[in-house]
Amino acid sequence: MSEPPKLIILDRDGVINHDSNAYIKSLNEWEPYVESIHAIARLSKAGWMVAVATNQSGIARGYYSEHTLAEMNRELHRQVNQAGGKIDCIAYCPHGPDDDCDCRKPLPGLLYRIQSALKLETIAGCWMVGDSLRDLEAGAAVGSRLALVRTGKGSRTELHGVGLERTLIFDDLAAFTDWLLREERCRPC
Repeated sequence: MSEPPKLIILDRDGVINHDSNAYIKSLNEWEPYVESIHAIARLSKAGWMVAVATNQSGIARGYYSEHTLAEMNRELHRQVNQAGGKIDCIAYCPHGPDDDCDCRKPLPGLLYRIQSALKLETIAGCWMVGDSLRDLEAGAAVGSRLALVRTGKGSRTELHGVGLERTLIFDDLAAFTDWLLREERCRPC
């Protein structure tokens, strides 16, 4: 059996940046967790591909445009690049919950879009890191290893407890990164 791809798929809101129940509607409202930006850079420097899979139903709801989302994505790329890393792919779902698409998490369409964009034979065994059950369900659907962070909605998701049987839980993306890179160093050659 081949090695799983060295790929980590991250949810955006609540994992990389502060989340808001009122949606992140502008670049001014987009506030990254500094520790997450540095964690992404560390992962990238360690040879991991990093991708983002994010539901952005605020577009369908008319709260912001795809142009505004593109501005936020450019700023995310800029900050990660400035920290010495890179994001290999950002896939987003612009649809609302009733739009009957195949890309809105918990469906796995965004993850398959990442697989195609990165020209990977499989994404089974990659990591999916999120703060909600829908993130973990999307990852489970493609055979990902699962990690929940307590930032964003993660603490509430952990308290709910349902669907977390195969999930590792960390305080934030930096703690996940510390653990993963330590595990990688300790793995026998």
